[in-house]
Amino acid sequence: MNEPLHFYQNQIRKHTQALSAVKKRLFVSSMLRLMVFVGAVIGSYLVFWNAKAVVAIVLLAIALFLFLVSRHTDLERKRDTLKALLDSNENEIRMLNRDFYHRPEGNQFKDPTHYFSQDIDLFGRGSFYQYVNRTALQQGSETLAQLFLENSIEDILQKQEAVKALSKIPEWRQEFSAIASLTKAETGVDVIHQWLTHYTPFVPKAMRWLPWLFSGASLLFLTLYFLGILPGLVPFLWVFTGLGMSSIYTRKITKLGVNASKAHGTFTQYNQLIQLIENHEFEAQFLSEQRRSVMREGEKTSTLIQQFSRLLNGLDKNNNVFYLILANGYFLRALTYAYQTEQWIQTYGNSVEEWFDTIAFFDAYNSLGNFAFNHPNYQFPRLTDEKEVLKVKGAGHPLLDPKKNVLNDFQIDDQAFLIITGANMAGKSTFLRTVSLLILMGNIGLPVCADSAEYQPVKLITSMRTTDSLTDEESYFFSELKRLRFIVDEIQNDRYFIVLDEILKGTNSTDKAKGSRKFVERLVRSRSTGIIATHDLSLCEVAKKLPQVKNYYFDAEIVNNELHFDYHIKQGVCQNMNASFLLKKMGVVE
Repeated sequence: MNEPLHFYQNQIRKHTQALSAVKKRLFVSSMLRLMVFVGAVIGSYLVFWNAKAVVAIVLLAIALFLFLVSRHTDLERKRDTLKALLDSNENEIRMLNRDFYHRPEGNQFKDPTHYFSQDIDLFGRGSFYQYVNRTALQQGSETLAQLFLENSIEDILQKQEAVKALSKIPEWRQEFSAIASLTKAETGVDVIHQWLTHYTPFVPKAMRWLPWLFSGASLLFLTLYFLGILPGLVPFLWVFTGLGMSSIYTRKITKLGVNASKAHGTFTQYNQLIQLIENHEFEAQFLSEQRRSVMREGEKTSTLIQQFSRLLNGLDKNNNVFYLILANGYFLRALTYAYQTEQWIQTYGNSVEEWFDTIAFFDAYNSLGNFAFNHPNYQFPRLTDEKEVLKVKGAGHPLLDPKKNVLNDFQIDDQAFLIITGANMAGKSTFLRTVSLLILMGNIGLPVCADSAEYQPVKLITSMRTTDSLTDEESYFFSELKRLRFIVDEIQNDRYFIVLDEILKGTNSTDKAKGSRKFVERLVRSRSTGIIATHDLSLCEVAKKLPQVKNYYFDAEIVNNELHFDYHIKQGVCQNMNASFLLKKMGVVE
């Protein structure tokens, strides 16, 4: 049985049962709150002549009601998490069936000037990003896109180890994603980071001890008043003393409170994700290093965030008029919270960005772990320093239906070029994107769609979908020349695997053949490696002069007046083209 499918079906059954139980507990909780309210009303009515008894009943009812409200809130959070987990598992079953077009497309990450993203269906509808992405946070989505775009060959083994480790803990991944999906922070992490790093303190250092001294005096005056030793005028005037001291900083405290109110929800919600990271011991070193960024010596980041949340919550209380008058008038609480908030910001403010980045990292890498889990038959490339850049058996395109995916074996040596010819629709472009995605996936630590793969890490650069630009007044041909110039410049500075689809499409046949040949020779002299697809059979003549160049092709046959493609790559030059046959078949020409 399909292991991922079996897992998701079991999770759906488990979470459905748990959700049903939680809903029953929520109903009981609602009834209990109603009973407490009704009981308090009836009890107060029965003893209404006894003031002390009424006060006792009301106070007991309030305390019990607040406890039940807190418990009810916890149950609601559990219910929402279970719903998110159910949605996640149901969605994964859809994805296993290649139903993923409802997912975010990532169009905001498209960049036509990038090394390869424009050419290999990396972003957009039906893209690799849309298929892989399971991030729940905006910053996590951006981090995942950056992983796809960074074109780095560093730490591939550590990345593979991290992806393997995350693929083994699907329940942890799903819990993280479920909680992250419920995070509805109104203030972005970038805004909070800017606020914290550019914050200017205003509370005097004396507020470290002055509020405690002032509070002690307040308690003394109130005690003496209730004992009948002091007249009521003293504690009354004392309130205005406290309010006067607080009013000096009212505008700045209010501004701090507004910013605190915006940040409070974000910190509270993100802290649950921090706790999940803190409480799990990861197998992979790459993940453990990320975890250490939220593990401080002697104190947990989640504890620090809880402290900050309490301070921000304390500043929020100034919106209550009674609290504002009594707490500030007698105890200078606003100044106390403001001072302690500033001390926290000065001590930990610069660490917040790293904490949020760690959350985004796990949100992004969970997508990679999920991909590996969903494709247990895919293979992690074995890194090698042999002559082959790629030696692959059973390679296919990961976005194609496995039932229809035609697999190919191929080998590309270092500093070699394959020139691929073939009929229209025979599979050339799909093969180019298969190889390109294989390199991308290998570089970010993913398993690849192949029975086996040996890989000498290399960066990727492509030119397959050059477009003209009316805005920049660029012709198609000029845009292509700029792209080829970009490639030539880049390969002088670093080692790349080059993938080209039809060089110099924007010029006439004779000029194209001559220019293409010279460009291939230039690439070979640069000791680069790559693949070039073309309809120009004359380009295949380069292989006779340059041993680094080898010819391969995809074939098409006409059987019983129908085109037949086998989509298998073969060594040699294609002899069967199909454009005229298709024009005739579709009635375009006679």
